[in-house]
Amino acid sequence: MTVIDKPVGTVDEDEQEEAARVAYARAVGSRLRAMRKQMRLSLQAVEAMSDQEFKASVLGAYERGERAISVPRLQRLAKLYDVPVDQLLPHDDGAAGRWGAAGHVDDATLAVRRVPQPGGTTERVAIDLTKLHTVSGPERDLLRRFLSMIQVHRQDFNGRMITIRAEDVRAIACLFGVTPDSMGARLDELGLLVDV
Repeated sequence: MTVIDKPVGTVDEDEQEEAARVAYARAVGSRLRAMRKQMRLSLQAVEAMSDQEFKASVLGAYERGERAISVPRLQRLAKLYDVPVDQLLPHDDGAAGRWGAAGHVDDATLAVRRVPQPGGTTERVAIDLTKLHTVSGPERDLLRRFLSMIQVHRQDFNGRMITIRAEDVRAIACLFGVTPDSMGARLDELGLLVDV
């Protein structure tokens, strides 16, 4: 019986596939950790929020890439974090390598400001996302969709508040068929504005 040795330095397809799986699990884990930290949640807080569905030790193993998360569990985690599922997956952005995680917004970008401009308009408006569920009717659905779009665009999923620009207020006002000033007043009436 003849034994054929592989040349030194040759990696077979199974080993390459396993290496790719491990690399992807690590990239997913890195993205899960980045999202959790951006939302300023500890592993224990996620465990409590999920009624112990996501045990801190298991979520930690996912984040370290030691365990691969199933699609159904990834969907439940996205729902718990109130983000689209694709935001929990690594993005192939070229700059960060094949499985590089999407860039995340730093704390300086998340700073909440309400800066008056000359003429009384506001340059930036901070909206309390935790109070959005108290708004009723079509206003809530439209605001939620618009603000979700901004969150996805900016990769801003801190979950508590979002700062929008004057042009965003104008766009919301246009959707509701009102002036930007009256839209700002309406957001204030709804209790959604955060004063700093």
